[in-house]
Amino acid sequence: MPGLMIIAHAPLASALKLVAEHTYPDCGRTLEALDVPPDMPIEEVELLARAMLKRIRTPEALIFTDVFGATPCNVAQMLSDGVQVRVIAGVNVPMLWRSLCYSADTLDSVVARAMAGASQGVMQVATTRPQNQSLKPGSNDQSKYQHQQ
Repeated sequence: MPGLMIIAHAPLASALKLVAEHTYPDCGRTLEALDVPPDMPIEEVELLARAMLKRIRTPEALIFTDVFGATPCNVAQMLSDGVQVRVIAGVNVPMLWRSLCYSADTLDSVVARAMAGASQGVMQVATTRPQNQSLKPGSNDQSKYQHQQ
């Protein structure tokens, strides 16, 4: 069971943790969140992240970050060894929920499920409500309705 950590621009990490706790109330002991304010030096972010990682590492951990190439992701990459600590950029709610749902699995499995949750959770939603009613011949008689002019 790998530990999970979110490092993201403030206040996204803590907001995602709250969403996770809404659905999985007991996830607090395996999920940490680090909000990175715009003025925090990268060295300070790294120190805080290392302390959090030490708390949740079992010895494996998965770190989610918001944007590849930004400070949160750069810090996450500093913590990753690619074997016991992995990083996924582009965190979203379906990815996080899928990871929590399968958190008892191996790190490789959780990474795969997180990636699947991320891609399967993103979809274009129709702008009109779908009509799931089938047309019943003979029962669609409009003459019984009053029409105002």
